Amino acid sequence: MMSKIHPTAIIDSQVRLGNDVEIGPFCIIENDVEIGDNVFIGARVTIHSGSRIGNGTRILDGAIIGMEPQDLKYKGEKTLVIIGENTQIRQMAAIERGTATGTGYTTVGNNTLIMSLAHIAHDCQVGNNVIISHGSGLAGHVIVEDRVVIGGLAGVHQFCRVGAMAMIGGVSKVTKNVPPYILVDGIPAKAASVNIVGLRRGGLTPEVRAEIKKAYKILYRNGNTVSQAIEEIEQNLQGYPEIDHFLRFLRDVGRGICAARKQDDSESEGE
Repeated sequence: MMSKIHPTAIIDSQVRLGNDVEIGPFCIIENDVEIGDNVFIGARVTIHSGSRIGNGTRILDGAIIGMEPQDLKYKGEKTLVIIGENTQIRQMAAIERGTATGTGYTTVGNNTLIMSLAHIAHDCQVGNNVIISHGSGLAGHVIVEDRVVIGGLAGVHQFCRVGAMAMIGGVSKVTKNVPPYILVDGIPAKAASVNIVGLRRGGLTPEVRAEIKKAYKILYRNGNTVSQAIEEIEQNLQGYPEIDHFLRFLRDVGRGICAARKQDDSESEGE
């Protein structure tokens, strides 16, 4: 199918466009850009060199994709930003490309929603089915696993990792790794409970959810160190893939994990 390009858009002749692409007014698309099939690009979007946009993705008004990383070590090296399929990047969101001293690329997965004014810095890796809410920011080298929800105006410190199906509450300050399947909140962000709603929406069975709640209590409520919690989880819980992933995450804590709140309500949550 033919693409629909507004006459005011400025598109480099070397841009590789897929089929049925729509590009709105006053867009600027530089060279070394690849845009897949059925992509919609709204008004005043800027897509810089080194950007790769997957099929079916929608980029709305004023967004900036693939801008130079805000890293003083960056000296103009060729790096990339790779956006997956069927992802939405809403108004005035910004995504930097990678750095040569990092991974060399920034990635955003499939079926992810990046809301307005969100910022994803250089060398971040954002998974599939992630929601990054309005005004939130990821500093450089952050890893966000699949099905994470990040609340509005939250900030994640550089080199942090956010585990699968975790949720970060709005206006939170995340300075440590967030283990999978839990909800963190506050300044600094602390573990509040298991993310039961997220686990249900992710299709986890009641049996798996029950084991995850046990793992959470072993880690956060029994007075264990991380290494002690790993040993107790290995010995006492069922070997579901989700528990295995929880253990792998804890074995590579890097910056450490978010501490627990002094009081939490996880034990009173209904299924």
